[in-house]
Amino acid sequence: MPRFAANLSFMFNEVPFLDRFEAAAKAGFKAVEFLFPYEFPAREIAARLKVNGLTQALFNLPPGDWTKGERGLAGMPGREAEFEAAMKTALEYATALDCQRVHAMPGLRHHGADRKTYVANLRKGARMAAASGIDVIIEPINTRDIPGFFLNTTAEARAVIHEVGEPNLGLQFDLYHRQIQEGDTAMAIREFGHLARHYQIANPPDRGEPDDGEMNYRYLFRMIDESGFKGYVGCEYKPRKSTVEGLKWAEACGVRLG
Repeated sequence: MPRFAANLSFMFNEVPFLDRFEAAAKAGFKAVEFLFPYEFPAREIAARLKVNGLTQALFNLPPGDWTKGERGLAGMPGREAEFEAAMKTALEYATALDCQRVHAMPGLRHHGADRKTYVANLRKGARMAAASGIDVIIEPINTRDIPGFFLNTTAEARAVIHEVGEPNLGLQFDLYHRQIQEGDTAMAIREFGHLARHYQIANPPDRGEPDDGEMNYRYLFRMIDESGFKGYVGCEYKPRKSTVEGLKWAEACGVRLG
């Protein structure tokens, strides 16, 4: 059965961020993820994880200036030093949080992101992370949610992973983004699942819980399970009502949260 991680940037927003760890644990989760931890000291987050018996599954590298619309540094030419500094910061947090995977966002095409820079930075970042036993993962994101995002399709991600050629670089396979951008999600799990180090879920069209919308997650969870995947499935969805009320999806899909 897949193992699920609550995304604390999307879920349990009824309480302040540091209180979401306890809320997730009480709801039945054994793992969490979020976008960025850098607003809080690593030791404070580590303490919340420990006291609530939670595993940190994933978080993102510093993305540049988020408030100005930047969405990553890995593909941005002329900002290689910033990417390396972001990588170092993320690895410090990952070590403190005992987190095995960090996500490197590439940036936007109209901000100048390019493939040559992306591949070179990912190769360097993966080698930096390997020294700590940490994976770097990349995520195709649909062009509706983030127009201009540099990486959009699973085939593009596969090509980049193969070109970089580092064993600790893998795929962050968000099924919501795949469905919107390309569809044919079930077959994509069969084709690309061997590259997946982490999955994420939500249901189009509203990015809500995985029990209502255009995707049959009961079936997709079974496919993930049958593929032998051992990582986490991140619940990166927007609760339609309260977070706890929305967790009925697990029973509807025949799975457990933790």
